[in-house]
Amino acid sequence: MIVMKQDATEEEIQAVIERVEGAGARAHRINGEELTVIGALGDREHVQKLELEGSPGVEKLLPIQKPYKLASSQIRHGEPSVLEIGGRKIGGDNFALIAGPCTVESREQTLGTAATVAAAGVTLFRGGAYKPRTSPYAFHGLGQEGLRLLAEAKRETGLPIVTELMDVRDLEPVLEVADVIQIGARNMQNYTLLTELGRAGRPVLLKRGLSATLEELLNASEYILKEGNEAVMLCERGIRTFETAYRFTLDLTAVPVLKELTHLPIIVDPSHAAGRRDLVQPLSLAAAAVGADGIIVEVHPNPDEAICDGPQQLVAAEFAAYAEKVAQAAAVAGKTISTLAAEATAA
Repeated sequence: MIVMKQDATEEEIQAVIERVEGAGARAHRINGEELTVIGALGDREHVQKLELEGSPGVEKLLPIQKPYKLASSQIRHGEPSVLEIGGRKIGGDNFALIAGPCTVESREQTLGTAATVAAAGVTLFRGGAYKPRTSPYAFHGLGQEGLRLLAEAKRETGLPIVTELMDVRDLEPVLEVADVIQIGARNMQNYTLLTELGRAGRPVLLKRGLSATLEELLNASEYILKEGNEAVMLCERGIRTFETAYRFTLDLTAVPVLKELTHLPIIVDPSHAAGRRDLVQPLSLAAAAVGADGIIVEVHPNPDEAICDGPQQLVAAEFAAYAEKVAQAAAVAGKTISTLAAEATAA
């Protein structure tokens, strides 16, 4: 990690980048509020031979000891990343409320839910067109028809879309609709898929695997970051433990720990962790209060008739009251729900 001086000129920064790349390494530039940092990715010995310390504009060189280099908080001197998606900011003092149905079932269900959550002031609209299911005989989503309905919901509400990608062969049609591509827990270590998303450059919501450690999650994010895509959010969605009273154990301790380890925004998914509607609200409030940068929850007009995951989906008619409580909990941690209206007012 090459830390430039506060008064380093653009010419000095570019000169360092050229020297790094000339040594066969990749230069990853990060512009902070006060400092510019250049991550040199490659053979450490080759970079050290450049003797950059003492060069014009260079403050110091620091080795990054963590196996995840670009995801490490060290590379940004502890400054959190703030992503901007469709005019909404996520990270820092901005809290993302992401909501929508588990899966796109019909035009009426999708557009109705989108209108409901938009009226409640959510940040992004989520909906599954492709669904990973444990059973090969279960409903696996509407596919491209589901994508068309999500595109229509976006046109009607203006909300950016979050949807899951499972197969690199579906990347192009998903890119036509998705503002954020979700990678589910089962694909967290699908490194070929993660690499392609890094090259695609679209923001990614990367979910923690069912039994993954935090270091494994951060290393997975590195596959996206190293390809030049800096817009990555990490998602804690519950891990598999010995407990059977609920579906997964929501590891809220992961939030403050990840805040120490990485600069990437941290999102929490209480719906999949709980598997029960009555637990979603208390877990959401806890996630907001503990410092998460957002939550992603499932909402349905009539959960009892949902094709999949009905028991964990919030009732659309009750969502506005839920969103208000989440906003209050986020405020405890010094964060504000990020909406386009809020950004416009601030500007």
